[in-house]
Amino acid sequence: MLAGYASKFPSQKKAASSLRNVSESTVIQIRKGNWEGISDDMWRVVGKQVGYSNKGQWKFVPAVTNCAAVARLCEDAKRFGNVYCITAPPGSGKTAAAKWYEGQNDNVAHVECAEFMKKRDFLQLILQKFGKENAGGSVPEMMSELIDMLLKMEEPLIIMDEVDKLTDSLLFFFITIYNQLHGKCGIVMLSTDYMAKRIEKGRRMNKRGYAEIFSRLGRRFIELPGLKKSEVEQVCRHNGVEDEAKLNYIYNECECDMRRVERLVHKIKVTDYGTAPTNRLKTA
Repeated sequence: MLAGYASKFPSQKKAASSLRNVSESTVIQIRKGNWEGISDDMWRVVGKQVGYSNKGQWKFVPAVTNCAAVARLCEDAKRFGNVYCITAPPGSGKTAAAKWYEGQNDNVAHVECAEFMKKRDFLQLILQKFGKENAGGSVPEMMSELIDMLLKMEEPLIIMDEVDKLTDSLLFFFITIYNQLHGKCGIVMLSTDYMAKRIEKGRRMNKRGYAEIFSRLGRRFIELPGLKKSEVEQVCRHNGVEDEAKLNYIYNECECDMRRVERLVHKIKVTDYGTAPTNRLKTA
C-alpha cells in the first residue's frame, strides 16, 4: 500500500514529505524490507495514512450517484481548471468520493479544513499534500511558493473539504488562488448547505469578499441529491450484507447517512459472527 501511495508522486521524496510525522528514511527502510528498526507506532502512523486498517476495510462504491457526481466534477475541474462548490448533507459521501478521487489521480490535494486553522496551517497543508518538504516561511512567501508550484504542474486540483469551517480570512485565499491560477488549477469546494446560506447572507449584508467568491463559483452551488434505497443496498452488498430483511432494516434506519449505513453494517456483522458484546450493540 505504501508503494502504491508513493507511485502517485513524482518522487519518493515528495511522497514521504506528504505523510505526517514520517521521514523519507523511514519510507525507504519499509520499502527495502528493513523492518527491525520500525516501531509498531510508526507502522500504525504510516498504515493509517496509506489506507490500511486492521479492523477490515470499508469498501467504497464509486457508482453511487453522489460519489459519481463528485468524481465527475473533480475530473472536469482538474482538466479544464474550473471551480465548483458542491453542497450536500452530512454523510452523503462527499468526503469518501474526494478521497477516492485523490487516490486515483496525480496532482490532486484533498484538504480537510478545520475551524482552528490559521493561514500558515492552511498553506502548509496544501504544500505538503503536493509533496513539498518542510514548507515554511512567511505567509506571502508560502502563497507565492504554492502558486509557482501549481503553475508547473499538469492539471493540478485542490479539493477543499468542509470549506464552511474556514474563517473569512482563509476563505479569501480562494480569491487569491483563483485570480492567479484561473484556468490553470481546478478547485472543488465541498460543504453542507450552510456554505450556500453563509455566502448568501454575506452578499445580502454586503460583506467584503462574499460577492467576489459567489461570482468565482459561477454564481451557483451544486446540490447533491439524497441516497436512494438501491444505492444503500449496493453499498451494503459490497460490504458483506446480502439478506433482504437486513437490507431493508439498514435503509429504514440509516436516515440517508452513509456513516450510519457503515455503523449498521458493522452492527449486523458483529451480531451475526458474535464478535462483540450484546450490551455494546444496543448503542450502535
